[in-house]
Amino acid sequence: MRTQPVAFSPVDPKMLFFANNYLWKTIDGGITWKRISDDPTRATWDVPATVGKYLPQVQSRQQGGIPAQVIYTIAPSYVDANRIWIGTDDGVIQTTTDGGLHWTNVTPPQMTPFMKVFNMDAGRFDALTAYAAVNTLRLDDMRPHIFRTHDGGKTWKEIVAGMEGGGPTSTVREDPKKKGLLYAGTERQVYVSFDDGDRWQSLRLNMAASSVRDLTVKDDDLIAATHGRGFWILDDVTPLRQIDVKTADSDAVLFQPQAAYRVRWNTNTDTPLPPDEPNAPNPPEGAIINYYLKSAASGPVTLEILQQDDRLVRCYSSTDPIAPIPDPSTSTLPAYWFRPPQALSSAAGMHRFLWDVHYQPLGTGGGGRGGLPIAAVPYNTVPAPTTPWVAPGAYTVKLTVNGRSYTTPITVKADPRVQTPAVVLQQVYSLTHALYYGAIDAQARVAKLAALRDQVAKLRPQAQGAAADALAAFDKKAEALQGPAPAGGGTGGRGGAAGGRGAGAGQGAAVGQTAAAVQGGPAGRGGAAGQGGRSGIGGPAAAPDSLPGVAASFGGLMNSLQGADVQPTAIQLAAITAAQQVGARVMARWTTLTTIDLSALNATLKAAGLAPIAVP
Repeated sequence: MRTQPVAFSPVDPKMLFFANNYLWKTIDGGITWKRISDDPTRATWDVPATVGKYLPQVQSRQQGGIPAQVIYTIAPSYVDANRIWIGTDDGVIQTTTDGGLHWTNVTPPQMTPFMKVFNMDAGRFDALTAYAAVNTLRLDDMRPHIFRTHDGGKTWKEIVAGMEGGGPTSTVREDPKKKGLLYAGTERQVYVSFDDGDRWQSLRLNMAASSVRDLTVKDDDLIAATHGRGFWILDDVTPLRQIDVKTADSDAVLFQPQAAYRVRWNTNTDTPLPPDEPNAPNPPEGAIINYYLKSAASGPVTLEILQQDDRLVRCYSSTDPIAPIPDPSTSTLPAYWFRPPQALSSAAGMHRFLWDVHYQPLGTGGGGRGGLPIAAVPYNTVPAPTTPWVAPGAYTVKLTVNGRSYTTPITVKADPRVQTPAVVLQQVYSLTHALYYGAIDAQARVAKLAALRDQVAKLRPQAQGAAADALAAFDKKAEALQGPAPAGGGTGGRGGAAGGRGAGAGQGAAVGQTAAAVQGGPAGRGGAAGQGGRSGIGGPAAAPDSLPGVAASFGGLMNSLQGADVQPTAIQLAAITAAQQVGARVMARWTTLTTIDLSALNATLKAAGLAPIAVP
């Protein structure tokens, strides 16, 4: 026989079924088997007209006369261990409610001999429901046939509305989490129904026209097994579970995302694999966010990720500039390295957007490979992140369209393969969080400091005497706090960058000196002192005593913790402590400047009849 189906009971994982022209059961791992059915195939049958001129060669029209009469599909109930459905390749459906002691023929009256019951699926939520996909290809009937019962097989309804006429069906499955959400596969494509099969819609999307022989749902993903075109996976069907009759009439819908994982999908340390190397795409990295717009937005669409305290983690806008793929004639990299750019759409329809589970970029970075990592994926390489992973936990997704905001929770989880103790991981998360927001705060103060100095510059031509001296003294302190532009390592690449693979700008000397002391060799990987190096860590030497220096130092150190979920080294911890001490001193100077010093300056300016200076 050609087809020998096997199926485990979803209720009892030790119960395994096997079928030929009988149904068999084992509960001891196949050591012994028990036959639990008679031959359910047709006792007699009419020869199908499609046999044509070979009709005279059919000698017997009784059970066993031909080898094609077998059980073709087994569907144990998901809720009752004693309920089992079976379908044969000659057009019979039977069911038992007592584990095989007694069987009932419940074949739909519409079914004729040799309509092949290709696949059955028991109802996920009650024992009386079942679905049957019937393939009639060998009868020259190219129409789809799917049957549904809700009363244990007493009555059946054919449910194929919306399917194209030229596609015999091979499989039907009910979603394990949403009652009445069905998937079906035909000789051409995959379909979905939101109303228990009363109406079907195409779910083919980018899938090649394929003979879809089976479907299954694993967690939140739909998997299709095809005849000749391999396996296809539709990642994240959670939006399909959330669609209801109100969805199409809503102005906008933000679907609740599935949990996102902090997974480093590509850890290949070299350039893309050769084209002839067998490979398959990874799942989308990060968090998949789905939303629907009834009509095109009249203004910018924004998507924000917020902490539980409502502090911004990441922000995207439909007006964000999209960097094009570089011109191959001028690029240092082949065009096939790059992933097509992703834009937050403001057009009508369903949309899917990926958040990479990292914090908002700090506005620094870049690199000698156009910002791309060396671990490239053909046609799917994205720039190396310049900010850390967010910590596992609860966050809020906020979509704003036409002035109205929609929110939903999202959970970020740690890589389940990581075995590092939770207390150590929490240390990494806490340090990363403190360094990132420390860098954010320092950068914000850099901008405010620049605005303060602009106000001073505008007043100095008008000031004389004590007012001029006060402005000059204040500006000198501000200039010292602002510091010179950070030196070295500021453009990323292999030599180290603020927020890149190496240490933060202006931090290179500390990195180089500490690495040399520990390793007994030169700094980093060819990175001279003051140029970042590639070690990505800092030593106990103080970072530059200025706001930009603090931002760069914090940025480099936080990224040094992102290579793996492991315990920080003693050198890293010492560098972080030193940088935070410097940061505290710099922030104290900022506070003094913008309170005590600014108050004294404004008093002098007031006495001189000049306008006061204010912190933006």
